[in-house]
Amino acid sequence: MTTTYNCSTDDQRALGLEHAQRAISEKKCVVFPTDTVYGIAADAFSPQAVTMLLVSKGRSRTMPPPVLIPRINALDGLATDVPADARKLAEAFWPGGLTLILHAQPSLDWDLGETKGTVALRMPADDIAQELLTLTGPLAVSSANRTGQAPAQTAAAAREQLADSVEVYLEGGFRPAEGEAAVPSTIVDATGPRLRVVRNGAVSLDQLREHVPGVLGLGEIPMAEEEPAEEEPVVAEPASVPAPEASGASGSSVVEPATPDSDTPAGNPQP
Repeated sequence: MTTTYNCSTDDQRALGLEHAQRAISEKKCVVFPTDTVYGIAADAFSPQAVTMLLVSKGRSRTMPPPVLIPRINALDGLATDVPADARKLAEAFWPGGLTLILHAQPSLDWDLGETKGTVALRMPADDIAQELLTLTGPLAVSSANRTGQAPAQTAAAAREQLADSVEVYLEGGFRPAEGEAAVPSTIVDATGPRLRVVRNGAVSLDQLREHVPGVLGLGEIPMAEEEPAEEEPVVAEPASVPAPEASGASGSSVVEPATPDSDTPAGNPQP
């Protein structure tokens, strides 16, 4: 039975978190506030639960949800080959409005959709979200709305769109504050040779570059770099023929700028 809990009171908050934890363990979906917008969540390690989340939103497997985590040390449990620059951004902006796309741990038993071996991770700066994540562990989360509709800024608004497809709604008031526009997290792809923004959001490019100057902005491509010149080999002439004066020839080539791949596994709106 679908239930909404008013988390502004301690008793309702406790009951709501308990019910939400139970719903997640039963492979059902819940809605809760984050520091950006409201999110719809399911057990990240249950293909059945993730499928329910996608169906509730009207979304296909080609747009898999990111995963929210309760603490930064969960990073290495879910991702592998984490670049040092990605760690710098996580340490600077987690908890907060930054999502990092990383290579997923290959040993994990999960199915978030067509991720191409990656996972998008974020640690939200919201007390209710943190309490729930501490109880449940990592959750697959996307914005609490039907695909094509505006992200919900209250649990009531989310329920208008998602209705009984969600077991528990945790109402925590407006996210962000009433009257402010909903801003999703900034998404940074950390799976290539250079970190690059694939969606602008709560953390600006200037803020990112304060910690990692080489981050590429949305749509930016690296400047072409010259490769070291290679000398042509000098071949000795036969002894009977007077050898001309040898002159070493050199040449240079230019590396074509790499075009960012626009197909990112976590490019969908999310909390």
